[in-house]
Amino acid sequence: MSDNGSPDRSSPPVKDKPETLSIKVKDQNNQEMTFKIKYTTKLEKVMAAYCKAQEIDIGTRRFLFEGHRIQKDDTPQSLEMEDDDMIDVFVEQQGGTQ
Repeated sequence: MSDNGSPDRSSPPVKDKPETLSIKVKDQNNQEMTFKIKYTTKLEKVMAAYCKAQEIDIGTRRFLFEGHRIQKDDTPQSLEMEDDDMIDVFVEQQGGTQ
């Protein structure tokens, strides 16, 4: 209501951001897995769940969002992720030149 007692029609109600979002994890073979998580969930949980489902060691993969490596304490909120964003998974390269 406005200050004079009549209903305030100047602005529509603001929609709250949903509590959850869907994140897609895609590997180098273009196989995708989707996870529905909260914006405050640490992405370490997504990475661990992905590796468990694929029966691989988490230390053998690296996870990137928009070209930047995801850290275990990152959250969708801290990375400003949106619904249906994609995380890319790559085999961790070890070694170098001799």
